[in-house]
Amino acid sequence: MNFIDEVDIDISAGNGGDGCISFRREKYIPKGGPDGGNGGNGGNIWIKIDKNINTLIEYKFKKKFQAQHGQPGQPKKCTGKTGKDLILTVPIGTQIIEYSSNILIADLIENKKEKLLIAKGGWHGLGNVRFKSSTNRTPYKKTLGKKGESKKIKLKLILLADVGTLGMPNVGKSTLIQSITKSNTKIADYPFTTLFPSLGVVYIGPKKNNKKFVIADIPGLIKNAHKGMGLGIQFLQHLERCKILIHIVDLFPTDFSNPINNIEMITNEIHKHSLSLYKKPRWLVFNKIDLFTNTKQKIQFENMLKKYQIKEKYFFISAKEQIGIKNLCNHLWNFLNQKI
Repeated sequence: MNFIDEVDIDISAGNGGDGCISFRREKYIPKGGPDGGNGGNGGNIWIKIDKNINTLIEYKFKKKFQAQHGQPGQPKKCTGKTGKDLILTVPIGTQIIEYSSNILIADLIENKKEKLLIAKGGWHGLGNVRFKSSTNRTPYKKTLGKKGESKKIKLKLILLADVGTLGMPNVGKSTLIQSITKSNTKIADYPFTTLFPSLGVVYIGPKKNNKKFVIADIPGLIKNAHKGMGLGIQFLQHLERCKILIHIVDLFPTDFSNPINNIEMITNEIHKHSLSLYKKPRWLVFNKIDLFTNTKQKIQFENMLKKYQIKEKYFFISAKEQIGIKNLCNHLWNFLNQKI
């Protein structure tokens, strides 16, 4: 699956049809008078949310979109046909931004049925029948249809999630997501198995209770991600709507690095990328607790957290063995519902 979350497109509404100059030419009616009809209005361009899509891949290759033009007016007072509207569908969470000014036009965060008018079609021209008067019986006058609106816009998708995950590659984020959402997230022993963001729904207890929240998984971050290294930094925008972030930390990194140093590295990358993201509530989730050989190791690690003045709320889990998972999810649910 190709995940595309930002595209630039050109849109043009339809032009209005020109009015018609025409006169009745019928036998035995020498002064039939004007009968030129009006043109048709140009088609509008609308944007509508489609809850069944979660990427902007449709707009990766096709960049120009044109609504239908209105048809010219016809003799016998016939109005030209109105141009067909064009409806563009986007995922929920899509922002529409005016390209040149970078001004936000709309933020589609609610799955409403209504369409958003993004480019209005041109108004129709008038035929000469509209200019007939008591003083002007044979008007040779019409008006041209107006041009439809044209603009360049940016479509930017920011996923809607309550909880977002952070962490280095291979710390167990995908394993955790799969464990708590029953998804088919790819898991492997090499970096960057997660290549694009994904969403999952976490249920607290039976589904009929309707106690749930949405969690977002993004590719892992590495040092100097804010400079373009790795994959994750380009997807950090998908954490902007999250109410809380959970930072997954590997207690036993395969490269034998210090977990505390890894925490500081990720925190530093977030800070350099976005101050608003840095200020979001963030919990530490230490993974692979099942590899502790005795309880003393856990106590020693907690003492290390105090030594390094780690102030974030933290949890110990094993995503693989599903240890501490239920407790973590319950705390997240309570936080999201402001019960703690």
